[in-house]
Amino acid sequence: MPLARSAGAAAASLALLGLLAGPGPAATAEPDPSCTAGGPALRYVVLFDPGLPRATAESEAAGQCGSTAAYYPEIGVAVVDSAEPDFTGRMGRDRAYSAERQVLADRVEAERGEQAAGAGTAPDQQWNLRAIHAADAHPTTRGAGALVGVLDSGVDAAHPELAAALDVRRSANCLTPEDPELDAPPEGDAHGTHVAGIIAAADDGAGVTGVAPEARLASIRVVNADGYVHPEAAVCGFVWAAEHGVDVVNSSFLVESAQLGCTRAGSPVPREAVRRAVRYATERDVLTVAAVGNERADLTAVPPEREPVCDAVPTELDGVVSVAAVGPDGVKSGYSSYGLGAVDVAAPGGEQRDEQCVRSTAPGGDYRSTCGTSMAAPHVAGVAALLASRDPDAGAAELGRRLLETARPLPCPADYDLDADGAQDALCRGYATYNGFYGHGLVDARAALAPPG
Repeated sequence: MPLARSAGAAAASLALLGLLAGPGPAATAEPDPSCTAGGPALRYVVLFDPGLPRATAESEAAGQCGSTAAYYPEIGVAVVDSAEPDFTGRMGRDRAYSAERQVLADRVEAERGEQAAGAGTAPDQQWNLRAIHAADAHPTTRGAGALVGVLDSGVDAAHPELAAALDVRRSANCLTPEDPELDAPPEGDAHGTHVAGIIAAADDGAGVTGVAPEARLASIRVVNADGYVHPEAAVCGFVWAAEHGVDVVNSSFLVESAQLGCTRAGSPVPREAVRRAVRYATERDVLTVAAVGNERADLTAVPPEREPVCDAVPTELDGVVSVAAVGPDGVKSGYSSYGLGAVDVAAPGGEQRDEQCVRSTAPGGDYRSTCGTSMAAPHVAGVAALLASRDPDAGAAELGRRLLETARPLPCPADYDLDADGAQDALCRGYATYNGFYGHGLVDARAALAPPG
């Protein structure tokens, strides 16, 4: 399981230098005369040795026709802009990658996978909170003092259910990693606002209530206008969270250029860049909770020789709590990806087939119901926030362990023929207490907050 795998030894003696953004000192190298600048200006993530000085990295990038927009010396990852058509080849294909180039080349549409179910669900029917016993945990704590980073598409800071929870000072716009700090309340988007409400919508008797209604939220924007999360934005988001006091990160996204890359000629660079950023956050006791995705794919069914490219990122990275979705009946949602060892826990994501999705906040003070593993992950992030509120000294490893140990086991279904065509729609491997559909089981706020013993 992703959480239990060893994160490996930390890079030795790395200075905690923080995010160094902006133009910085001028690069000492002149661009090579062979630079053509004949292509579109594209953004790249570039791998360097962790701890390499910024000036050295900038100099090397400049010598290969690039301009450094942001550099994270702690993990040796740079964000570089270049109009040189062969910038990847000049830097090395094992070191440089442009998600923007991949998008232009493939001409694929962003697919978030969530299915809108309309706004027909009544405000008081939060089956999802009852399923995880959220209200039963609130007499112990409601999340006060915990900070959850919502790495997403932005949160509506004016929504009456979220306004008090948003911490503008610790929010960021990582679509501009060279200057992520905000000088105004974060911009809101439907997906990010919906996720935020599941975590921390106010318990004010109106609309909906979040799993941790008194937790604070940092809106860290990583999803662009086309619905993509490029690796440079994800790297910025995890590093920002690590350096701004975030306790739990919710990642209801997959880095498209890294996930399931075995379907085409993939690059290992996006995965490695995000892996370094997640490890950096984990080592600073930020727990990452991530959705497994809506591709209804067995995440473990990839050729072993292609695993570094085929991993779903960030959900399959070390130290991450990976979340699958279930419907109101407690059965794996048809769209939810799965896989023995790829899923840690399950949580309510809804089932479109039954027209029963998860109701939460929407921009403009509104509400809507949406299905997806994007909705499942914030339930787990909310329970983690409750734990962090009760035990402020608990680190990422302890929070993750508690989530897994207190999950309510769900056995593999005897029959998983959702469309009644006589064939099983997915194969659940494992045991009643740990399997590929539900991991350790359904997250349970009441059990997680119960006294040990």
